[in-house]
Amino acid sequence: MPRGEGKFLIKQRAFLKLYMIRFVEEHKMYGMQAMDELKTSFKSLGYEPNHSEIYRSLHDLIDDGILMRTKKVQEGAKYKEIVVYQFADYEKAKLYKKQVKTDLDRSMSLLRKALEDVY
Repeated sequence: MPRGEGKFLIKQRAFLKLYMIRFVEEHKMYGMQAMDELKTSFKSLGYEPNHSEIYRSLHDLIDDGILMRTKKVQEGAKYKEIVVYQFADYEKAKLYKKQVKTDLDRSMSLLRKALEDVY
């Protein structure tokens, strides 16, 4: 089936992966930091992604060769290690963002049409 055919709206996982890429671009490389920020920024819209979906998104990006996990010692803690995420292939990340943009545009068009037609 061609891309976009038979789809309704963008999938949650694609949406979260887009934000995970954005967080790494902004050097916010910790999974918990991303989760807290997502929950805060979307709470007013009634959307609160759960822990497992956020980490599945990160793991998908790792499996796709877009991100990689590394461990580093936490600042101020001599022995405590934390996991950070960095780009393994930034070109793949840009391509993924472009594909998701197409899905977002299509989803927005569907929603706008429904608002115009029904309300």
